[in-house]
Amino acid sequence: MSVHTAGGPWPAVSSAAENNHRTAPISRISTRASGEASRGRYPDEGRDGNEDTLDAEYTAQSSAVSSNKDDKRKWYQYLGRGMYLDVRNRLPYYVSDWTDAWNYRVVPATLEFQLTAESSAQETTGEYGVQEVLLSTFMAAFVASVFGGQPLLISGVTGPITVFNKTIYTIFVTNGSGGAGFNYHQFIGWVYLWGAIFHWITAFTNGVAALRYVTRFSCETFGFYVAWIYIQYGVQVVTRQFSQVNDTSAFLGIILALVTLVTPHLFNLFFNSTFSHRHVRRFAADYGMPITIIAASGLAYWGRFDRYVLVENMRLPTNAAFQPAGGREWLVRFWNLPGKYVGIAFPFGFVLFILFYFDANVSSLIAQGSEFPLRKPPGFHWDFFLLGITTFIAGLLGIPAPNGLIPQAPMHTAALVVMGRNKRDEETPAQGDGVEVCHEKTDEKPEEVKEVPVSVVEQRVSNLVQGSICLVLMTGPFQTVLGQIPKGVLAGLFWYMGFPGDNHAPDPVQSSDNTQTLVLLA
Repeated sequence: MSVHTAGGPWPAVSSAAENNHRTAPISRISTRASGEASRGRYPDEGRDGNEDTLDAEYTAQSSAVSSNKDDKRKWYQYLGRGMYLDVRNRLPYYVSDWTDAWNYRVVPATLEFQLTAESSAQETTGEYGVQEVLLSTFMAAFVASVFGGQPLLISGVTGPITVFNKTIYTIFVTNGSGGAGFNYHQFIGWVYLWGAIFHWITAFTNGVAALRYVTRFSCETFGFYVAWIYIQYGVQVVTRQFSQVNDTSAFLGIILALVTLVTPHLFNLFFNSTFSHRHVRRFAADYGMPITIIAASGLAYWGRFDRYVLVENMRLPTNAAFQPAGGREWLVRFWNLPGKYVGIAFPFGFVLFILFYFDANVSSLIAQGSEFPLRKPPGFHWDFFLLGITTFIAGLLGIPAPNGLIPQAPMHTAALVVMGRNKRDEETPAQGDGVEVCHEKTDEKPEEVKEVPVSVVEQRVSNLVQGSICLVLMTGPFQTVLGQIPKGVLAGLFWYMGFPGDNHAPDPVQSSDNTQTLVLLA
């Protein structure tokens, strides 16, 4: 027996219960897409909220699709079917994706992670600067928000792709393995082209449907890995300053990093407390990170600190407006690379494809987890095809290839969550032999009303505005402003990305089963 998905026939699992157990974070996404698409519409806002019943019903429907009928289709008729169904299912919601943006939640979701685009510019090869990272982030945001099947997914330059590019640079440039005639950006252009071709083949052959076998353990493990990359980057920033600046300035960088790490968590603690009005607490949680970055950067120039922060290599490096690093041209003529390097780039392109297949899709899965009450369908096949396009353009322009960001993607979805009140049902008076039993009055306070997620503002504006702001930051005046931010603030931002402690998005380190296992073994 086989189950026919949006992409074609795939082996069926033994039972719906086993499928739900094996694919905990994915089942609700896939079943919501298949079940609701079969209805032709989605449940309205006033549904009863019994998602477990709905998920079971959707799973049963998707598992019973033509299992006992002869399939009249040939194998080649399934080619591109996943992308076609993704576009067909999402297209009716395209207008509402823009009109639904008239909601306050879009504002904090847009501003909360704006400065995180700067973080990935801190690499040691010197081949990529702030301009390249900002342009890459804008390209990813524009493509995802205008053409993407899931516009909530935040894309940008991630830690793994930075490590990947640095590894290639170390092998062929630092170690001298490239030899005469080797050009780093031209070689990366071929690597990205090979990777893009693998992306397009996988999307066209519905290979993304294999994500149904990805379990929660795989998602948490990869999120755990990415979180520790951010933490390591933060440590590298503060430790390298001891060899770049004087000891006093280096210790100031550590202080700024700790302030940037701790302050957003204090805002989150205030949000979860009972102090002040709930709207005030919500405001503190929404704008805690932007306020922290501005305050920590201003602290560096307060009093006598300015003499230590104004030294060279203490602040973020910036380039001239709209100028790439190294004074090269934007267009990379990778076709001029000697032919022997084209074949060498092929295995690196395949490694890039494997990295993006897991990184982009897992970040999309986490951003659309069952803890978020999403109602619009996803578009995994179509989004992966678009990722191949952005990868190819990145190689053509000599910028880092963007893909889904962890933990920014789930944190962006969490910032768009609309909270509502939910009060537990009060227990009915106890009855005994037809006689009502009277309870003594106590001084206990009535049970508090707890806010729970009721919906998500699913729209395209916040992603597009974030990318557009990155384009504005490439101008000269804003490059001057960015150049005043101390590197210690950046290190604290790295650490916060590793330990976000967000109110609704899962923490990739603290909530991971890997961490709990290590604690248990310790």
